[in-house]
Order: sequence, then structure tokens, then C-alpha cells
Amino acid sequence: MKKISYTFFFLIFILSNFKILLANETDIYKKIDLFSEVLEKINKEYVEDINQSDAMDAAINGVLQSLDPYSSYMSPEMLKEMQTETKGEFGGLGIEVGMEAGVVKVISPIDGSPAETVGVKAGDYIVKIDGIQVQGKTLSEAVDLMRGPVGSEIEITVRRIGTKKALTFNIVRDIIEIKSVKSKVLEDSIGYVRLTSFNDNSSDQLEDIVKDFKKNKNIDKYILDLRNNPGGLLNQAIRITDFFLDNGEIVSTKSKKKSDNRKWFAKKGDLINGDTLIVLINYGSASASEIVAGALKDHKRAIILGESSYGKGSVQSIISLKNNGAIRLTVSKYYLPSGDSISEVGVSPDIFIAESSDEFRIDTDTDNQLEFALKLLNG
Repeated sequence: MKKISYTFFFLIFILSNFKILLANETDIYKKIDLFSEVLEKINKEYVEDINQSDAMDAAINGVLQSLDPYSSYMSPEMLKEMQTETKGEFGGLGIEVGMEAGVVKVISPIDGSPAETVGVKAGDYIVKIDGIQVQGKTLSEAVDLMRGPVGSEIEITVRRIGTKKALTFNIVRDIIEIKSVKSKVLEDSIGYVRLTSFNDNSSDQLEDIVKDFKKNKNIDKYILDLRNNPGGLLNQAIRITDFFLDNGEIVSTKSKKKSDNRKWFAKKGDLINGDTLIVLINYGSASASEIVAGALKDHKRAIILGESSYGKGSVQSIISLKNNGAIRLTVSKYYLPSGDSISEVGVSPDIFIAESSDEFRIDTDTDNQLEFALKLLNG
């Protein structure tokens, strides 16, 4: 009798869940019908003729961008363009951008790029490109407006927090060459390394530089500058963090599929043998930069100095579609050893020092963050 009761209960459970699934599926089909009706009304009643294919692409992209600023749709043409090397035919401005509230937001200008040279800063909102309003356009459309032949000029209008008037910059496009690691000795005893991105060979370059520093017996303190570093390869962030740790977790990723969840740990061996380390970050430090700064902060291995970082703690995959296009989709998020997520929060510094002026440049008297770091290291 008990067995029959259990079987009956189990059947009710299955039927109840099946009913929920059917109800959800019915709701989805209703929404699809509604979308078709709206598209039909637009086609019949809208004041101008529309390209229905473009409208569908915009709808697909709208769904993806409603998820987060980093997910988007790429038509076959866009995907091909992304995969094709420029071969010197087209130039850029040298900025890493994202989308926020329908406006293009500068994550970080690349060191020495045309945009950085004229004064574009991390956190700027691009509102016009050559007089064309950006709001309402997709990120891909806005990026297309910024592309052009090397040597051609473009005008961008930006809004900057703390500045009342819009700022206008005239920029000459150029081929963007990213040199990811720069270094020098400061005040005879401090090894300074600036990492501008996380490329294939960034960790090898950094390791060689530190080994050269160690040949100088006077050097016993280090500064790792990650300001305006928009990120790059995860494996490079892990390896560079590992250089300064003896053990412990570096970063983990969490996905919808539990099988895709991963954790990375440091191997024994600190490249600088426990010497004092300061890491500089600002609002332009994103993604891989935040992994390095966050892990070193959590393990109390470095003093983090500067401003709070950008808060891009997610992983995007390019997923192919049947039409030879693709979607860029967020598939997992980064978590620091503390368990905190980087997404939309970023890494807060141990010591907050604001950038001193709009004319901030490395290696100038206006760089009060670097100046403070040097004072700290000199006691």
C-alpha cells in the first residue's frame, strides 16, 4: 500500500512540474506571437519603410544587451571584421570601450594612443561621434563610427563626471601598437613596472624585467602599475599574480554549469622573495588587472594604492550561430579568494589617492599617486 502511495505521489509531482513547464512554454509562445504582431504593426504603420532584417538584428542585440553591458550580437559581417587583421589599412583611437545606459563608456585609453595623447580618460562617456548622437546605437555601431583609415581625423564629444561642459576632442586615427610592459629603476632602490595589458607574452616580459632588477643589489622594493590597464588574458593574470605569492587561491570562476566552475592556486615561490610591493590601480583598471590587484590584496601581499577599479569581473565567450554570425555572451563571473565578486564592484584600494588632474600622465610631476607610492616606500 505504501509503495502505491509513493508511486501516486511521484506521478502527481511529475504532472505538476510538467504543467508548470507547459505554462512557461505557452507564455513564451505568446510573447513570440506578440513580437510578430508588433513587427507587423511597425511594418504597416510606421512613418518610414524599415528593413525587417535590421529590425530583427536590433531586437536580438537588445535582448543580449539587456543582460549586461558585455553581451552582444555580431552579424556575419561584424564577426568577419573582428576576426580579420587590420594589415595597416584601418586605424583606431586606442580606447577600450563598453556600453552603459545607452552611451559608450571609456574603460581605458591605451598608453601612448591618439586618444590618451589628447586627454581622453577612463570613465568618460562618448555622447557624439563626428556630431552623430551615440545614444540609441549599439556598441558595435558606435565602434564602427570610430573606425577609419589611418591618418583620418575624428571628433568625439564626451561627458566627464565633475565637469559641467561637454568636452570635444579631435583625434587622428593611427595603428595601435600595444607594448604591454615598461619598466625603470626609481630612486636607485625601487623597481617600477608598468603593465598596460595582459597579452600572450606579458608574464614572460615581466619575469625577465624582475630578474634584471634583482641583479641590482640595491633594489628591494617594487611598484606594479596597473592603472588604465583594461585587462586581457586570464592565464596571464594568473601567472603574474603567482609570481608574488607562495600559496593560496588566486581566482575562481562560477558558471551556470557546475562542471565549468574552476579555481586557480599559486605555486610555491615568490619572484621577489617577499620584498615590499605596491600595486597602483584606478578606474581604468579592469578585468585581469582586478584579478591581480584583488588577489594580492586578499592575501595581504601588496599595498593597493590609487582609486577603485572598474568592476568588470565576467568572462565572455564568442558562440557561433547558424547564420555565420555569433553572440558574445557572459558565461561566468570571477571571484576573488575572499569570495567577493568583482562584477560592478571592482577592487577598492587600501590607500585612496585620487588622480591629481585631467592632464594625468605617467612620468610627470602631476602624478601624485606614483609620488605618494614613492614616499610610502621611502618611509
